[in-house]
Parts: sequence; structure tokens; C-alpha cells
Amino acid sequence: MRVLLTTCSYQDTPGPHHDLMAAQGWEIVRERGPLPATRMLALAGDFDAFLCGDDAITRAVLEKSLPRLKVISKYGVGLDKIDIPATKALKIPVLSTPGVNHMTVAEHAFALLLGITKHIVTTATAARHGEWLRLTGREIFGKTLGIIGLGRIGREVAIRARAFDMEVIACDPFWDEAFAAQHQITHCTTMDDVLTQADVVSLHCNLSDETRGMIRREQIASMKDGVIIINCARGEIVESADMAEALASGKVGGYGADVLDIEPPPADHPLLSAPNCVITPHIGSRTYESVPRQAMKSLTNLIHALRGEGECNCANGVL
Repeated sequence: MRVLLTTCSYQDTPGPHHDLMAAQGWEIVRERGPLPATRMLALAGDFDAFLCGDDAITRAVLEKSLPRLKVISKYGVGLDKIDIPATKALKIPVLSTPGVNHMTVAEHAFALLLGITKHIVTTATAARHGEWLRLTGREIFGKTLGIIGLGRIGREVAIRARAFDMEVIACDPFWDEAFAAQHQITHCTTMDDVLTQADVVSLHCNLSDETRGMIRREQIASMKDGVIIINCARGEIVESADMAEALASGKVGGYGADVLDIEPPPADHPLLSAPNCVITPHIGSRTYESVPRQAMKSLTNLIHALRGEGECNCANGVL
């Protein structure tokens, strides 16, 4: 059995997943992902399984991988880099790991929010260089947090926001009325209702044709002056050039993102030099607690699928 392992978090973080994988007796080929389609195409055809991160798994990659490829096990929950319709057509199961990283990512969203409102990055960097830069920050107490996407991560963000005594409004096509009532979350029927009312907007929706580029110049113009936007979802949800322009003008008071539309970004990416912008390198779920959970789930999914036994969280309905 030959397995392509590409996720760096899995490889770099200690935990029981390493011993369990070694015990399988598989041949493991390790790459440092996320891999572009060109590299995946070069590798395709020689593996029984992929244990992948956010690598570009296109139809061409899938077709070249057959007939040997039996299964794809995704480390994580986002499937937008995998051509899911093609996997269905080619009858290749795709496995995922729901419910393993929502608390960690929610914490990261608040780390970005507090970092921006308290100027932590700017002032700590200045202090390190000998400058005692005493900027004036803002409280988040009493502010309105608008959540786009009230799934597992969005719900954890809402719980933490209520602990900070923030007002919470949200929209989601699959509204959980019981959860909203329990945590005093106001239901907005459209995204625009959230955007126009919120002091802080936190994005927690999947990347799809409908959400790609949905935060752009027109939507930003409808928001409150000085709004803070947090993105721990996908970089492609936000139009980077429009966000950089809004930060430069002051329309957006701060942008905190753990994701970009190009990862890793080129040196001239517009958000890397934008004011009041904090970018982290897609580490929201990369903790010593979360990584082993995700790694063990993706590995046990793979083991069960290859053995044809047990629960393996098939995400595309092929199994």
C-alpha cells in the first residue's frame, strides 16, 4: 500500500498518529503541501491513497491517479481544493474530519480580533525595536458581532462573543433556532443585514461559487465605517485588492485573516502591506491539541475505508 502524505501539520506535530501510521506497514511518500496541480499531476498514478491537506486535486489529477487510487482522506474539513463532482463521477471516496478543529479556530478568530482592537502586533513589534508606542485601542464589550456562517466554528465564535458581552447577529441557510435562542443570537435572513449592522464581521462559511469574492467593494461600502473583518474561513471569500483599498481609506478599521487567496502569498500581495491588517499563515487549527485530533481522524478514516469497515466520514457519498 503506497500513500501520499502532504499535510505539513500532520508531519510536523508530535502525537499518536505517527505510531499508528507506522504500524500499518504502508510505504509513505511525504511532500510539503499544499501542492499545486502541476506537482500533483507529476505524482499522480503511483498511489493507493492520498492523505492530503489543501492540495489541488483536479479532475486531471484524479484521472491520472486511476486505476490505482482507492481513496482520498482529507486532513481537515474544507473540500474546495478537491474536484468533488469528478470524484463522484470517477467513484473515488473522499473522507473528511468534521468536528475536530472548531474550538481551536474560534480561539484564533478572537486572537485576531483582540490583536487588532488592542494594537497588539503593532505595539509589541515597536517595543521589541525600542519604541514605546502607546496607541489607543478599543473595547469589544457591547459591540455587535456579525457571523456569516453559523456552523461548528461560527457557533463556537458566538459562544465566546457572548462571554465578552458582545451582541451577536448571524445568518446561515441552516438556522439552528434552539442554539440561537440559548445564546441570544439574532437571526438575520440575509448576509447584507449582517454586514450593515455589525461592528465586527466574522466569516465562517465554506468556499463555493456563491461565496467566492462575496466580500468586495460593493459589500464593504454598505458596512459601518471602521468595521473590523475577521476571516478564518477561506481567503478567496474576500477580494484582496478591494480589502486593501478599504483599509487604506479607513473604511475598514482592521482586517484579521488566517487565510489568503494565494498561499503562501507573493511578496507584493496587497494585504501584506495594508494598514491595520494582521495576517497569520493558515495556523488557526495548528495547535498541539487540534493537530493530533485531525491527524488521528484522517488516519483512522483512511484505515477503515481501506479495510471496508467502520465509520470513515465519507464526504462525497461514494462509500
